[in-house]
Amino acid sequence: MDNFKEFFSNYGGIVIGIIVAILLMLTRLYIVIIGIIVIVACAYAGNYIQKNKDQVKEKLKNFIDKM
Repeated sequence: MDNFKEFFSNYGGIVIGIIVAILLMLTRLYIVIIGIIVIVACAYAGNYIQKNKDQVKEKLKNFIDKM
């Protein structure tokens, strides 16, 4: 029993993470989570571009010139 307590105290987070990942894969909720992450990332990128138009235009122009 001591070995199990020691193992779980060292690796409890990993075990719980694996169990949650398996449940997400079995229920296909990971597709929804990935979709939410993509939406948040695109919203952040759009906000950044809107607030820094001049810098983004300059960086994009320099990138295109390099190609």
